[in-house]
Amino acid sequence: MSIRLKKLSEQVVVITGASSGIGLATAEAAAEQKAKLVLAARSEAALKDIVARITAAGGEAVAVTCDVSDRAQVEAVAAAAVQRFGRIDTWVNNAGIGIYGRLDEVSEEDHRRVFDVNYFGLVNGSLAALPHLKKGGALINVGSEVSESAFPLLGSYVASKHAVKGFTDSLRIEVEDVDRAPVSITLIQPTAVDTPFPEHAGNYLPNEPKLPDPKIDPRQVAEAILDAAQNPTRDKRVGTMAKVSTTLATLFPGLGDRMAAGQVGNLSTDRPGRRHDGILRQSSEAATTAAGRTHGTPAPK
Repeated sequence: MSIRLKKLSEQVVVITGASSGIGLATAEAAAEQKAKLVLAARSEAALKDIVARITAAGGEAVAVTCDVSDRAQVEAVAAAAVQRFGRIDTWVNNAGIGIYGRLDEVSEEDHRRVFDVNYFGLVNGSLAALPHLKKGGALINVGSEVSESAFPLLGSYVASKHAVKGFTDSLRIEVEDVDRAPVSITLIQPTAVDTPFPEHAGNYLPNEPKLPDPKIDPRQVAEAILDAAQNPTRDKRVGTMAKVSTTLATLFPGLGDRMAAGQVGNLSTDRPGRRHDGILRQSSEAATTAAGRTHGTPAPK
């Protein structure tokens, strides 16, 4: 079936995890293109500030506080979108968390929490969105280069992103090929992105965690997401290293493993760290550690 998507200026777009990083960069870029926005995250104060900035610039946006691991809260986001704007054209499942630590040290509780947000949160969003999108629209799921490859000390996150790819690919077959519904289902797979991810992540390492270099700008991922919102796309690897790592994992898995092992030293700083939960279980207000920022480092001019 041929799927036709609207121009962004004619769309109502829902974005989860919209208070920082990729989600915020996507919201800002979509607002510039005149999309109507429904922004969801746990950080209520940050979301309100973001919506205020967008509306002050002439845009249209609404904030909905939401923990995506709770299906009822996600359904409330969909209801808010329909109540405010009458429909949903694109839904972006972006909310995610991570844990730095060896798999034999990370607690079962923490491991399950990563899956509650990264996998079941995305499932909740997809199932809440589909009844609205089946009139014609785009479902965009943010995975990772590690949806197809692996990485040490982020094993819970890697496993959840493998699950995201499996769910997304299977859902695409059911919706696009079996139901022949006019829904474009996309998996976005960025490499390491310069966002506040390490600040939000749980940490079992002796030093403060960080992301390996090279990192790409979150606005590059936002561009890929918004392109998929307008042009039907199966999947999109964003950043050169995403293409390299997924190719190695497929064609030369042993070499890929050895290269990943060599990155262990690039996952923490030389600053002493402390074990912390990041935003795994904190309340919405406590989740504002780096909310309101797209970048982990000062954004380039």
